[in-house]
Amino acid sequence: MTEQHCGHCGRPVDGVVDHLACEQRLRLEPPRFCVPCGRRMKVQVVPGGWSASCVEHGELKASTWD
Repeated sequence: MTEQHCGHCGRPVDGVVDHLACEQRLRLEPPRFCVPCGRRMKVQVVPGGWSASCVEHGELKASTWD
């Protein structure tokens, strides 16, 4: 099993750190860290949504219109 990371703070999701506040913020904000590798992503927010790009895992996109 591969280690997962928090999309908000980038720390491992291993039960040691409580990520409840991070989960609440991710409902309103795009992720800042890549979940599979924990790298900081390049994030662009536009009026209709956002995109986030990891050099290792590619791009994520979300629209506020869906």
